Amino acid sequence: MTPVQHHAQLDWDDQGRPRSRVFDDVYFSDQSGLEETRYVFLEQNNLAERFAALPDDGRLVIGETGFGTGLNFLCAWQLFEQCAPAGARLHFVSVEKFPLSPPDLRRALDLWPPLKLQADQLLAQYVAIHQGFQRLTLAGGRVTLTLLIGDALEQLPQLDAQIDAWFLDGFAPAKNPEMWTAELFAELARLAAPGATLSTFTSTGWVRRLLNAAGFKMKRTQGIGHKWEILRGVFLGWPQLTPAPPPVKPWYARPAAHSGERRALVIGGGLAGCASAASLAARGWQVTLLERHAGLAEEASGNPQGVLYLKLSAHGTALSQMILSGFGYTRRLLEHLQRGVDWDGCGVLQLAFSDKEAERQAQLAEAFAEDLLHALDQPQAEARSGIGLACGGLFYPQGGWVHPPALCRWQASAPKVEVQTHHEVLKLRRVDGQWQAWDGERCLASAPVVILASAAEIKRFDAAAELPLKRIRGQITRLSQTTHSQALRTVVCAEGYVAPARLGEHTLGASFDFKNDDLTPTAAEHAGNLQMLEQISTDLVERLNASTLDPEHLQGRAAFRCTSPDYLPIVGPLAESPAFTQAYSALNKDARQVPDCPCPWLDGLYINSGHGSRGLITAPLSGELIAAWLDNEPLPLPRSVAEACHPNRFALRALVRGKAQG
Repeated sequence: MTPVQHHAQLDWDDQGRPRSRVFDDVYFSDQSGLEETRYVFLEQNNLAERFAALPDDGRLVIGETGFGTGLNFLCAWQLFEQCAPAGARLHFVSVEKFPLSPPDLRRALDLWPPLKLQADQLLAQYVAIHQGFQRLTLAGGRVTLTLLIGDALEQLPQLDAQIDAWFLDGFAPAKNPEMWTAELFAELARLAAPGATLSTFTSTGWVRRLLNAAGFKMKRTQGIGHKWEILRGVFLGWPQLTPAPPPVKPWYARPAAHSGERRALVIGGGLAGCASAASLAARGWQVTLLERHAGLAEEASGNPQGVLYLKLSAHGTALSQMILSGFGYTRRLLEHLQRGVDWDGCGVLQLAFSDKEAERQAQLAEAFAEDLLHALDQPQAEARSGIGLACGGLFYPQGGWVHPPALCRWQASAPKVEVQTHHEVLKLRRVDGQWQAWDGERCLASAPVVILASAAEIKRFDAAAELPLKRIRGQITRLSQTTHSQALRTVVCAEGYVAPARLGEHTLGASFDFKNDDLTPTAAEHAGNLQMLEQISTDLVERLNASTLDPEHLQGRAAFRCTSPDYLPIVGPLAESPAFTQAYSALNKDARQVPDCPCPWLDGLYINSGHGSRGLITAPLSGELIAAWLDNEPLPLPRSVAEACHPNRFALRALVRGKAQG
């Protein structure tokens, strides 16, 4: 089961400084935490010179053990802004088992007025920080912070990254020995880029010897303040006598890093396409977004209200990890939009409408932290939602509703994104290292990279034709707010959902129809949605006068969700299908084989699709995942989750099943 994440337990001394109750240790020096950070971590890693030497589109990746109050991160960010060229980027990856609560983080950072500019931006995005990988985008995309929330030896082995400089800043070895082990140092070595540097405030002999044994050349150097000596070093390479970590399987290995001009086409102007465009544009790419309709978000992303609906598993599945990371990422993006019109963090209540659902919810309440979800009994649920309910349920205080077109428009408004509507792409051709998008008669646009983000429509392209995407029709019903329905204060879900009113209308939905290909809203499905409303709350039925409404005259819209057989999105680089089958045919006979054969990638072709009814939570982070592959950055998800979402998974399963059939 997923371990419940707790916030750091702090005591504050008479000068207002935080101290860890668990580790009985300080977060920063009594004398001058700022000077110590700048000397131990910034100077010893030569960061001022390295930032200044970055090319305009360059990037430096810093890794850290122990995020704490974020002091090291903020100091590195401040120095980066002072020294680096305008187009360069900073990526900071930090692991933290016990993250500070937002109020504690604010209180700690108030101690450092010189860092206020950076601290205020961090605090504004320090929202929904839950277990697993959490990505924060700062400084307009110029600075990325990836927090790995959990035990270092569970999180770091799942990190796919190359780290240029390491900060070792866990609590002192005597206080927290598990952050200073040979096993952990082997992970630092696995992740180290050639010539990576490392520094730490400790000078303990056994720490130095273990780091040397892991492939770092460490030496003691003069300390600062009450630290007589500290350690600094450089990564020489994986030690010869130590067995090398197993290589990534070739079908999940990264395609060769893109080195040509940074231009991309994105096909599809819904949540997946707009997110993909925004993530690349934040990295300096020039993006052309091709949309067949008159505007963005006119299909499944066009509903007036979507729900941040967290269907989690207590067992830490890949989908559950994806949802936790994606929820946090989307929730932080929403801070840029207008609350009340574009979104509202009113919370989501999932009713325990059956014994089976009540049992599932009890497991979730045990497995996850209270600030993510907690159980409410029936009176508490009524008090929270503002309406009469037949049962209690699980409450997600950071959830709510979103107007998806607003999120799409905001993402597509990035300076380097050009939106071209009424551009329907029917065919792709690869000519002289460029992907050309054709509408049949003419070439609409071309670029070295193309991202297919048009839901199930991507199957019209030969390269994606075999992906097992299916369309499921869904219809929502729009109900006018009444004086009495204004009492509804949270989204309430059972088989369907109803949201508090946006601009005078409640959204109710959504139906599931696997057989109907017609997108004209039907009275039958409006009637079905009204039945779902009755299951949610007979009180709300009365408040909305819903029993008097004629389904024939109700307003709504229908669209196709696009889903995959395992309910995970399909995100990543595409391979050439016949060549893939040929390259890895040995898996037919032995599924454990790993043929030493590079994957036959279709150079520069990526997909972001299959998000089902979870697009608000999974599509934006999937845009980050593709951008990380293209820019050879740290991935925003655990490697096992990225592999579980990879387009190659279906071809692999087919090969392995071929063995079973034989």
